Amino acid sequence: MFENLVEVLKANPRKIVYTEGTDARILESAARLKKGGFLTPVLVGNVDEVKAAAAKGGFDIEGLEILDPETYPEMDAMVAQMVELRKGKMSPEDCKANLLKGNYFGTMLVKMGVADALLGGATYSTADTVRPALQLIKTKKGAHLVSSCFIMVRGEEILAMGDCAINIDYQDTVDKATGEVTFSAAQKLAEVAIETAKTAKVFGVDPKVAMLSFSTKGSGKGGTVQLSHDATVIAKELDPELKIDGEMQFDAAVSPTVGQLKFPGSPVAGQANTFIFPCIEAGNIGYKIAQRLGGFAAYGPILQGLNAPINDLSRGCDAEEVYQMSIITAALA
Repeated sequence: MFENLVEVLKANPRKIVYTEGTDARILESAARLKKGGFLTPVLVGNVDEVKAAAAKGGFDIEGLEILDPETYPEMDAMVAQMVELRKGKMSPEDCKANLLKGNYFGTMLVKMGVADALLGGATYSTADTVRPALQLIKTKKGAHLVSSCFIMVRGEEILAMGDCAINIDYQDTVDKATGEVTFSAAQKLAEVAIETAKTAKVFGVDPKVAMLSFSTKGSGKGGTVQLSHDATVIAKELDPELKIDGEMQFDAAVSPTVGQLKFPGSPVAGQANTFIFPCIEAGNIGYKIAQRLGGFAAYGPILQGLNAPINDLSRGCDAEEVYQMSIITAALA
């Protein structure tokens, strides 16, 4: 999988900005990418501090771009653009204060085209990585929410699972003035399914999407059964070519025997490779079971629905995970 992504990057040169330039894991990944020559890292931080941290760890970052928010020559232009993007919600002083932080500064570098993608979260929380992205990069045309996907790899087997990290659950969006539903919970889950299928394709997966539940084809009632069912109907309308079915239980999704018994005639049941969970509890538990008991390597969370690739690391990550997520993030650009 990574060999294929590297070939994509060799054909399409990209720059990736790291918001935590003094972190040893980031520096090890940056040095490795520099040596590989297929992806260009940009490090955020004080130049002397970044170089000292690299020297301490023995990481060769000679020649890599290091950008310090305190001395960045285009800071005034960056502040002005952020004020415009925030549309009166933040003063110039507030914008400047935020842009002196690596997470906001790095996000604006992507917004201004200095870098193509961003990877953060080695020390920042998920919220501190996602918030600037929502405020500055914003959702792409046609997208109503940001979601996440984990790519699960075991040998030659590649699966996609969403959303396991961002959306706690799915609720109707209601107009406060009229009380009318402007975007339903089912529409949101359908959008997550379609975006996760698109992400799966980047990794060479021909998506067969299972909308998961504790019910298969109406066998159960209550909970999120109706949500998964309705989202399936909507997703089929939005993308008639997508192989998607639901609602279905996990055994029906992955076992050909059970799938055709419980959901006869389904093009997905028994052969699903892309799994959509009805809430974050199920998704987070599900991917971790696959990781810890099923022997799958988990890559993510990969953020979906943004205008540019912005991804979040686990604060417990190691340098190998940073390197792998760097390749994944840049390949999405």
